[in-house]
Amino acid sequence: MSVYEYVALDEKGRQCKGFIDATGVAAARQKLREEGVYPVEISQTQQKKDTVLSGIFDINLWQKVSAKEISVFTRQLSTLLGAGIPLVPSFSILLAQTKNTLLRKILAQIRGDLNEGKSLTTSMENFPRVFPPFYINMVKAGEASGTINLVLERLADFSENQQTLMNKIRSALAYPVIMLFIGSLVIFLLMTFVVPQITEIFSDMHQSLPFITVVLIAVSNFLKLFWWLILILIAAVIVVFKYMTKGTDAGKRFWDNVRLKAPVLGAINLKIAIARFSRTLATLLQSGVPLLSAMDIVRNVVNNIFIGETISKAAKEVEEGQGLAGPLTQSGIFPPMVTEMIAVGEQSGSLEKMLNRVATTYETEAQSDIMVMTSLLEPLMILAMGLIVGFIVVSILLPIFEMNQMVK
Repeated sequence: MSVYEYVALDEKGRQCKGFIDATGVAAARQKLREEGVYPVEISQTQQKKDTVLSGIFDINLWQKVSAKEISVFTRQLSTLLGAGIPLVPSFSILLAQTKNTLLRKILAQIRGDLNEGKSLTTSMENFPRVFPPFYINMVKAGEASGTINLVLERLADFSENQQTLMNKIRSALAYPVIMLFIGSLVIFLLMTFVVPQITEIFSDMHQSLPFITVVLIAVSNFLKLFWWLILILIAAVIVVFKYMTKGTDAGKRFWDNVRLKAPVLGAINLKIAIARFSRTLATLLQSGVPLLSAMDIVRNVVNNIFIGETISKAAKEVEEGQGLAGPLTQSGIFPPMVTEMIAVGEQSGSLEKMLNRVATTYETEAQSDIMVMTSLLEPLMILAMGLIVGFIVVSILLPIFEMNQMVK
């Protein structure tokens, strides 16, 4: 099937635009008439060749659907279904108000599949980059239980909660990052423009200079002549680092191990992973997804190989009839408080409630730890910048003082 963009008139003569999925122009016209609109103009959307460059630039940059847009779509679809509007008309309403071109095309294709009698789950499975397995499984459980609007509401709540957590983390780290960038830029400008002009005076005097002044002049000359080489080296280090930590299994395991065991940051990463594990598992279980299927999904959500392997081992033991808390305790990764709360939840039949409490607790702790870390980073960065500037000032003033002594 192809996606067609159309301009049509409704029963009251008002113009409407949108996208529709059909096998051809004639089929598209027929679908539009069945929906009660009269097509004026129909044209097939441009399909770009599937090349490496088009895949990089068109899909990743120009045709991206953000998590926020999916969250808004989920919330709006839940609201429409909860108001009693059928699924296909709900998609038509959302299609009319969606601004993202790629998302409009996707919604048009899903609406076309729904008109053909396919389920919402089957339609969404055609777009795995937009709707991940976690999303698909929840929708599937909602369709099976007849509570799709409630499941979509939980999905929207979950997505908004995760976005709020990540936004708080980003906002906490934004100031130190900006401060580091501006401070580094100022020092670079000092070393490449200001220092060379001042040190020219010393070279004209043909006088022996203090060691720290010699070091300053050497560093300044190096930065002035080879700044481009430094940029290339930084870019190369970033590329190699990303390849080693994401492109190879050994690199992934090494980096995930560092992320868990690094001082300060390791504890924060573990808390974020536990919060994500608990919140995701609770949301899946509340939506009717079986425990084993939910654990298989959560394994890929925590974004850490070692925690994922622990969840996989726990899933195997749960399949053999054991509880969830025992295997997690044996792993040594999950703190005792987490496993004890999970054990209480299993015994009392309120596992979802306990998992949500764990998630809330660890999200709060992670945010608090990040705030403390950033509050300590700021004075340390100021101190480091002050020491560098002080080194520059002393390196310049020391030969001047020596010359004054010689004149006296």
